[in-house]
Amino acid sequence: MGIFEDSLDRASENTATRPLPKSAGAQVRFLVKQLKGSTREAARVLGVSQRTVERYLTGGIKRPRPELAARLEGEVRRRWQPRVRDRARKQAATSTGIVIETRARFGFTAAPGSTDDGRVRLITQHLPPAYAARLFDARGAGAAEEELRRIAAEGLQEQYFTDRGRRAPGLRVEFTDIDYVELEF
Repeated sequence: MGIFEDSLDRASENTATRPLPKSAGAQVRFLVKQLKGSTREAARVLGVSQRTVERYLTGGIKRPRPELAARLEGEVRRRWQPRVRDRARKQAATSTGIVIETRARFGFTAAPGSTDDGRVRLITQHLPPAYAARLFDARGAGAAEEELRRIAAEGLQEQYFTDRGRRAPGLRVEFTDIDYVELEF
């Protein structure tokens, strides 16, 4: 996965209204329930035997190995409160928008006489709902990391660099050398 895909996933996970189950047994019970009661499917997802999943359910095993604990938490986190996540995405795409914080190199294509040398900037900017909707739609359609980066660059170009069309007409922004991207909605 790419940096934008991971950022969208983290932002979606941060919309949860309740904490994740803490114990391994509770996490396994939740995972089995999400997989329609199939211990076989839970075992396949976690990469363990079906009997191991059954032992967690009965309390025979209480503490997983560190790598299994990480996989288990990741699978539970991915499936936790899907309706809350969908509601938050829908609200961001229709009314509230999305906030992007990034440190990256931004280069420009602009009118003659201006510099096109890229430089590293730290930017925190609110993007309107239209860009949030485009990001979610592209992510849902399986768009490549480059497409998500292009959508974010267009949003930053419009909102931050050209100030919604009030300055720098004809400016085109290049979004490269990304150090990090954090999204929030």
